[in-house]
Amino acid sequence: MQQHPAKRVAKVKLTLTRRTVEALQAADKPWIAWDDKLTGFGVRVHPSGAKSFIVNYRAGDGGRKAPNKRVVIGRYGRIAPDRARRMAQELLGRVAGGDDPAGERAEARGMPTLAEAIEDYMAAGPDRAVGTHRSYRRYASLYLGDWLARPLDAIARRDIEARFIFLTGKHGETPANQTMSFLRSVYRRPCVDHDGLRNPVEQWLAGGGRYHRKKRRRISAPAEVLPRWRAGIEAEVRNPVHRDLLMFGLYTGMRRGEIMPLRWERVNMAAGLFRVEETRTGEPLELPVTRQLAAILARRRAHGEAMPANLHAWVFPSPSSASGHVEELQSLYARIERAGGARFWFHALRNCFITVAERELMLPRSLTKRLVNHARPGDVTEGYAADWTVGQLREPAQRIADRIDALMNADAPADQAAA
Repeated sequence: MQQHPAKRVAKVKLTLTRRTVEALQAADKPWIAWDDKLTGFGVRVHPSGAKSFIVNYRAGDGGRKAPNKRVVIGRYGRIAPDRARRMAQELLGRVAGGDDPAGERAEARGMPTLAEAIEDYMAAGPDRAVGTHRSYRRYASLYLGDWLARPLDAIARRDIEARFIFLTGKHGETPANQTMSFLRSVYRRPCVDHDGLRNPVEQWLAGGGRYHRKKRRRISAPAEVLPRWRAGIEAEVRNPVHRDLLMFGLYTGMRRGEIMPLRWERVNMAAGLFRVEETRTGEPLELPVTRQLAAILARRRAHGEAMPANLHAWVFPSPSSASGHVEELQSLYARIERAGGARFWFHALRNCFITVAERELMLPRSLTKRLVNHARPGDVTEGYAADWTVGQLREPAQRIADRIDALMNADAPADQAAA
């Protein structure tokens, strides 16, 4: 059946079936063929030849005075005429009951994207620690980057489950937990602002999803693990920036989020110290530069000069990261562990530093806490004492670094050293 769009084809009526829809011809302008059995159900024919099923209706109780509204059901080829008719009947039934499908879709188009919701969430917490903000940015860019353009209602419980499993396998249990916890918080405000929006993380949890149980991992004796870690790092970490970053963590006991964004402007080689402004505790940290750290910084300075100018500010630069500095080392952990034969994760470097300080060298706990920037103690008596100066920290920091070297480079096999 061939139509003639030059005539008032918008008033063409016929029974919409696969055969009749196939026969409809495109014109210079879009036109509509209406179904002769279901009022308001039609198919729009586009100049390109594409055809879309639509429903036309008047919302509310205004009768003919109410404005016409239109909903696109779906594209012919993706949806059959019989199914489109059933969907149209359902929509028209809702209209008869007082609903406004077109209005609901318009509201849905106003649904914020995940990126917009994240920005709102970040802006709502200006007093959060800078390190926390940086972590949130990392979750958004590294772990949720492919979702940022999605409207919030386009992320479902099954998506959450699949992403949690993926993150666990590729990045580990802690990043998977932290990312889902962050996403759960991001959804809370929009779920209040938008009727009908459900928090997919809450739905995942309600459906049986579970965060990984937090486990406090313990390292073996430094004499056992240090030679194994050295062997694993030497065998598997090819990038010299990553290798030096790991060793910097070992010699300082610092958190990775405090080391990765370290800038050269915070390093004073003449005074033999460096300063970290953004720490987990919120208190700036000044530490002495030991011989081992001086060697690492010298290598980084020489290597950094060959990097692009926009990366010169960072001690541990990365051309592939959005920030300009190294942001992720998780993929190295399993390889180091397999090659060295000892469990490895970044925080274990901190655990090892503290163990060497307090168990191997019997240094005061208050001094160790100052070196690694632990939260200040609740002990009133200890709180009266003056803080440790960088000068007072210099000698014990060097002793710890030297002891780490001695254990890490021991000639005896690791199992004999442990014995």
